Amino acid sequence: MQKKSVMYHCSKLLMFSLAFSSVAATAIAGDCVLSVTRTACPGKDVESYKKCDGKQSCEELKETASVEACAKEALKACDNARLDITKSKVITAAFDGAPVEGGKNFCEATRPDFNKCN
Repeated sequence: MQKKSVMYHCSKLLMFSLAFSSVAATAIAGDCVLSVTRTACPGKDVESYKKCDGKQSCEELKETASVEACAKEALKACDNARLDITKSKVITAAFDGAPVEGGKNFCEATRPDFNKCN
């Protein structure tokens, strides 16, 4: 009977630890909001703005662990695989409501994947 009691308490402790660690991990993460504005290639507005529900600008929510991770998400979002659809992008980021890197545009205008419209 003693063995069963010890095992029972150990399993309860393990369950509590797992529950606590998932709450702690959630508390560490923050909201990273990317503000995205696209410039469409001529005549490609509908296709280019599709990712923003037909609007030129929108916000995307990412869950990141730090300001640095939020900046990396913003930089990654600058990638433009639709060269003949989207001419360029402007992306700024905010982490837990505060502008990341002073609210700078993470997408350099001279990127090789911008300004490739035919």
